[in-house]
Amino acid sequence: MVSVETDPDQLHRRAVEFVNQGRLREARDLLDAASRSATDADLRARVEGTRAIILVRTGSPEEAEQVCEAAMSIPGLQPRSIALLAGQLGSVAERLGKLDVAERWLTQGIDGLSEFPAERANLLVNRSLVNIHRRSVPAAAADAAAATEIFSSLGEEIDAAQARHNEGYIRLLGGDLVSALTEMVKARATLVGVSPVMAAIGDLDRAEVLREAGQTTEAERILRQVAEVFGSQGMPQSRAEAEFQLARSLLSHDIAAAESTARAAARRFRRLGIDLWATRSEGVRLQAALQSGRVEYRGSTAAVDRRLPGDARVAEIVKRLERYGLRGEARELRLTRLLSRARRGHSDAGLIRVSPTDPLEVRILAYEVRAERASARAEGGATRKYAAAGLDLLAEWQGAFGSIDLQTSASMHAAGLMYRGLASAVDSGRPEVVFDWSERARHMNQQVVPLRPPPDRELADDLAEIRLVRADDPSGDWISSSRVAELRERVRERQWAHTGARAGSRRVSLDEAQAGLSDSAALLSYVFTGTSMVATVITSAGARLVPVALWPEAARLMTGLRADLDMAASVRSGPLQRVVARTLDERLAELSRILLDEPLRGLDVERVILTVPGVLNSIPWAMLPAMRARPFAVAVSATRWLSYERDARRAPPARTGFVLGPRVARAHEEVKTAAEAWDRPKILGAATASAVTRLAGEVDVLHIAAHGRHAVDNPMFSGLELADGTLFGYDIDLIENVPDTVILSACEVGRSSVRWGEEAVGMTRVWLHAGARCVVAAPVVVADDDACELLAAMHDGLAAGIPPSVALAEASQRTGIVAPFQVHGAGF
Repeated sequence: MVSVETDPDQLHRRAVEFVNQGRLREARDLLDAASRSATDADLRARVEGTRAIILVRTGSPEEAEQVCEAAMSIPGLQPRSIALLAGQLGSVAERLGKLDVAERWLTQGIDGLSEFPAERANLLVNRSLVNIHRRSVPAAAADAAAATEIFSSLGEEIDAAQARHNEGYIRLLGGDLVSALTEMVKARATLVGVSPVMAAIGDLDRAEVLREAGQTTEAERILRQVAEVFGSQGMPQSRAEAEFQLARSLLSHDIAAAESTARAAARRFRRLGIDLWATRSEGVRLQAALQSGRVEYRGSTAAVDRRLPGDARVAEIVKRLERYGLRGEARELRLTRLLSRARRGHSDAGLIRVSPTDPLEVRILAYEVRAERASARAEGGATRKYAAAGLDLLAEWQGAFGSIDLQTSASMHAAGLMYRGLASAVDSGRPEVVFDWSERARHMNQQVVPLRPPPDRELADDLAEIRLVRADDPSGDWISSSRVAELRERVRERQWAHTGARAGSRRVSLDEAQAGLSDSAALLSYVFTGTSMVATVITSAGARLVPVALWPEAARLMTGLRADLDMAASVRSGPLQRVVARTLDERLAELSRILLDEPLRGLDVERVILTVPGVLNSIPWAMLPAMRARPFAVAVSATRWLSYERDARRAPPARTGFVLGPRVARAHEEVKTAAEAWDRPKILGAATASAVTRLAGEVDVLHIAAHGRHAVDNPMFSGLELADGTLFGYDIDLIENVPDTVILSACEVGRSSVRWGEEAVGMTRVWLHAGARCVVAAPVVVADDDACELLAAMHDGLAAGIPPSVALAEASQRTGIVAPFQVHGAGF
């Protein structure tokens, strides 16, 4: 009997297993051994076919093609072997970008393997990849689904998971991000343990889902890790594909890095002789170069004096992309050239052609070109019409998302249109137009009312495990552990998939906003155009526009504000305290003068509602001299605030809950004093996350005294420190009935991360999105003494039925404490 170590058939089988696991060097050694001892023609052909796979993955597709062609010429091959080699030639052609050739070879192989289902399914997967490149979604979906069914029926779990992953990618092409991520996460659970390469292949596509969702920070972290894995495994083509996707992501926020990354990827593909991918990379590089004539980042613009790519070079790459069947990418590059020309004042040439089957971002880009052309012609109405049409297209897509995480980040696709519309509205000089666009901007991430998800035990368990890992690693490295990455991915997928959407809400008009205001209230709606700030001042009697003339000075003052506030909170006595307090007071007084003096001038009102763009989210409004002791509320939008007003006839709060987190110096005193204002308050000491979520579902007012932390890059993982770890933003989705009023006596949890301009997300927004009417929180560090005394005093007013904004302002007056706590949502 021949041993396994020398039996060429067994050696080949093991080599195939190693290839599937990404262990290419070991597989190559086994194939060499099998080739030396194989005498059977069909086995020799299969060995060479497997060798071709390794050559493709290690960056030698042309050599792989030659190996397959030579193997097909071996005399005496059985039809099965010929079909397998045809399939291998198809796979090689797909990697080389010869998509028509690839489809012909793969179809020949599929037709010849009708009696060999596992091998046929492999070729179906590869043919689905060809149609993925062509964006032929129905054909790709049919092949991937057939392959999944075959592998599942044969009990081939790993192969079935790979095919299911491809089904997820095809969902991505159709714009269904939720289903795409769901399928990929399910597949990853099987693939991640096979090999680092197999995990990296899946992560490459998963990162593309996150990029499409606007979560570029996470996507780019994954893509850099994936590129390192492929590089260490000697897989230059796969590494270059990861760099290509990284460049695409960087286009949205770092043009210089996008250009250099795309250039490096194109160079790598050219060395490998893979023109399709080199052309795609060159297309991204040209997009970056065209955009760099006027760099845009979250609405800020700066002219860059550089030579832009010539029209001939752009036209050449457009034609090459079209030749490869990549019509969406060709249109995107062509539209980017037209947009670059429009931004430089050219309102002329170049037809704008798009198809309903083009990717969403391409269709939105077409509207941006139209809006910029209209702006270049000084046609304000047309500019806003095109910008609004593009935003409506995005809103229709967002309408399926209940998750605030997904709603806010997906706005990436229309950030440019949003700022163009806002700037045009301000240029109109008409309050009703500016108000309409300010509401449109703020409505993008809260137009859909979420359906509360059903109780989810698995989500709760995953969050509990993340809490344990974080508690065991106070250094902060916990966030980068592979286990936490896996858990975070599952948490995100479940929150995206399980938070449904009800019918969206309608934006209110300026007339409706005025009608909803009492004579004693005013609405100050601030709008940021990317370069300037303007406030629409609205009362029941009328509306006026107030430009913030010294906005550049305000922006300068804001850069040092956080440091001054942190210092003032930590230095509470001694001679340095007076210096720190004076510096902070001067900065706050200047900001108050610039932002509030003109808008408030001549207003005889007791209460103020503020709606602010993301750039003003860190302002501690309660500490500005013009707002001290004045009842005010920071609303997500006028539309949302008026919905609270329509729902104002509610019973006074009666059920109250208090939570004490660990290591808060005066938490017991704060809670004890505050609780005395209420009948039968519920108090949780040494509270766990599960206990807090239960309590939250049972009370009208929830007060949490705990240390807090805002996670800038992962705002849904911002949270409050409890006895068993952090209560995350995701935990709030586990609460069936959210309290009307939530008081967060914690540092920083009032902060929000700004996503793509107007959209902000953080703990306050998560509570409001979940259904709370009012959240009291601070955007910066607060001294324990101030939090203890001010918030405890506030409960006297709340218990007496006084609205939260009024209760907080009166508490500030009685105690003399000026602190950054402010009311978000319905303050009165």
